[in-house]
Amino acid sequence: MKKILYIVLFSASVAYGQNTVTVTQVEYQEMKQAGLINQNANYSFSDLAFPSNIKYTGGIEKNGTCDCIVPLDSTFSLAMSPNDDGSSGLINLPFTFDFYGNQYNSVYINNNGNISFVSPYMTWTSNSFPDSSYNMIAPFWGDVDTRGGMDTLGNLLGNGGNVWYKVTPTALIINWNQVGYFNMHNDLVSTFQLIISNGSDSLVSAGGNVSFCYQDMQWTTGDASSGIGGFGGTPATVGVNVGNGSDYFQVGQFVQSGISFDGPTNNFDGVDFLDGQEIYFNVAGISATNTPPLLISSALCDTINVLTGDTLKSMNSSDFIIGIMTPEIGQNIQISTNSDAPAGAFSYSMTPISDQYYEIQASFNATGVTPGIYHVSLTATDNGTPVGVTTKNFVFEVIYENSANIGEFNNSEIKIYPNPTNDFVTIQVPKNFENNQVEILDLSGKILFSKTLSESALLDLSLLSAGTYFIRIIQDQQVLGINRIIKR
Repeated sequence: MKKILYIVLFSASVAYGQNTVTVTQVEYQEMKQAGLINQNANYSFSDLAFPSNIKYTGGIEKNGTCDCIVPLDSTFSLAMSPNDDGSSGLINLPFTFDFYGNQYNSVYINNNGNISFVSPYMTWTSNSFPDSSYNMIAPFWGDVDTRGGMDTLGNLLGNGGNVWYKVTPTALIINWNQVGYFNMHNDLVSTFQLIISNGSDSLVSAGGNVSFCYQDMQWTTGDASSGIGGFGGTPATVGVNVGNGSDYFQVGQFVQSGISFDGPTNNFDGVDFLDGQEIYFNVAGISATNTPPLLISSALCDTINVLTGDTLKSMNSSDFIIGIMTPEIGQNIQISTNSDAPAGAFSYSMTPISDQYYEIQASFNATGVTPGIYHVSLTATDNGTPVGVTTKNFVFEVIYENSANIGEFNNSEIKIYPNPTNDFVTIQVPKNFENNQVEILDLSGKILFSKTLSESALLDLSLLSAGTYFIRIIQDQQVLGINRIIKR
């Protein structure tokens, strides 16, 4: 205890004098556990050097559930070395990000699951929104700890995950990849992603400028936030907050395992609800009086495959679930749809879960439907002032029923790399599936060009504009698989 007291006295004198405290990571950890951290101070670690443009070298990472996760590759840089409560340096953006009318060209990435524009934040215990103390966008504000333990010599093992980022001319992509929680725990890890953009990048759906995307979310709370084994205590917060008390919204607060979710301001939620989900929205020039409805669904991420003669099945039912939320209390939501599929193929019903959160049970029946690509446009309109409108386009790929029984073929055996790509992409299929046809389609389903595919093929995409496309593999007029590809 003497050691801790000594550090506190040292911290006070430096923090209030120069606003910077230099400590070792062990000292900081002891102070944090004792509740003695001055969160107005800037802590510098004498035994931790943050990286300078270290690139990802672990090979392609691809999420099989939700393609809104951009695969990590050598174009991603390390935001910060393994740490607890750290932040990146100021990152300059080659585009302007509009945050409720505030224009930003630079950003801090904070280890604890958020980004900020005014200053970096070390705060590990989240607050609910609105909060006048913080200017942040938080895909998952919780006590992330990427150190992953120490060896007997006091060296960090660094197996608590990492935070990676990539800047493009129109977007910033940040991936908290398999990150653990305080204090150096990596028995449970979470992967989630944030994209902010200038509003025209196709990585963010429907003209939005922010996307939250989640893979497997396994914990909510660190030890210093009264968590036990990664749960309980103070919940993790998901949402956005300008810090002026009026421009904000909260998706939810997550404190436990499970899939329970009832919207932003009701009961605390289960973190497994976020698995495979994408939440996209637009905060550019939004009126402080009304934020458009939010759509929450794993179906937002990629093409939805349905076999002829079958009805789309999700979670052992004939429906797939689309969550819809109004950030403002007391508003009503109206739903309308438009589709180029045959009449009766797409249907839905809406169930209120709470006063701010609804679930749409949607269904696509492919009985008698000609194989091909179909589109459904879903529009949610609230009764705020001004009226808020959110539209999402869903893509359904109807596949011949017997295509699922061709030999031992599995869509996961199709290898497409690199993805994203600049000009050329290689496609490989199993050796026993030769003389296939590969087609490149735009998001409307129009075939742009095709090529015969033996075991592998190299496609030149240099003439295509930057954006998202589909690659479809066909053998004997039967669709073997369809994948999404991003052209830079």
